[in-house]
Amino acid sequence: MFDFSGKVVVVSGASSGLGAQMARGFATQNAKLVLMARRVEKLEALAKELSDQGTECLVVKCDVTDPVMVNEAAATVEKSCGRVDVLLNVAGSAKNAGVLEMTDEEWDFTIAADMSSVFYVTRAFANIMKKQESGRIINISSMYGLVGNTAIDTVAYHTAKGGVVNFTRAVAAELAKYSITCNAICPGYFETELTADVLSTDDFTNYMKATVPLGRYGRSGELNAGAIFLASDEASYVTGVILPIDGGYTCV
Repeated sequence: MFDFSGKVVVVSGASSGLGAQMARGFATQNAKLVLMARRVEKLEALAKELSDQGTECLVVKCDVTDPVMVNEAAATVEKSCGRVDVLLNVAGSAKNAGVLEMTDEEWDFTIAADMSSVFYVTRAFANIMKKQESGRIINISSMYGLVGNTAIDTVAYHTAKGGVVNFTRAVAAELAKYSITCNAICPGYFETELTADVLSTDDFTNYMKATVPLGRYGRSGELNAGAIFLASDEASYVTGVILPIDGGYTCV
């Protein structure tokens, strides 16, 4: 089960963090990888690492907040690979502030990076999948897309990730007629470039221990099993699912 030999898997935000982790996960399943992000030098380093292990990789520079660049990236992938079997929308960023203090610029930046980008990339690559009448779309939301929190004020991030959750349901319903599934993963506290400074503090670690039933942060690679399952041929009847991988945060 879960062999991706001959499958083309596109990963946005693959230059670091969860995107790079998931790319490594799909590499172990024999996928052909398309690595997308703005920082080409980091993509090329990851591509070399994976290529040395026998994985075929295509590096595509793409700012997911720019719809023109996204459309160009999709055209490049279609021309080079001929098809797209799996799309993982992982790219994102955020400005943290509460509703009383957040500026218009911080709000717009976060909505563009975490929600509008998912629309742009999904639209571009789902049109390739439509021609094939098959495909898997996996959106990376957040457990903060399902609940609020009392640890850090980040209203735009909650809003954007909540939008991704219902965007996933809408797309699942719309594209089912083309045999395209769309699901979302809602990660809990995983260390990335964006979260490392906050997660490393004693105050936040104590908060995590009090609110996460498993009592620890997520480890590198612990999202991969969920993504590989949702992307697989075996999950052909799974669509519109919102899967928290959060150590139990959202169950209490």
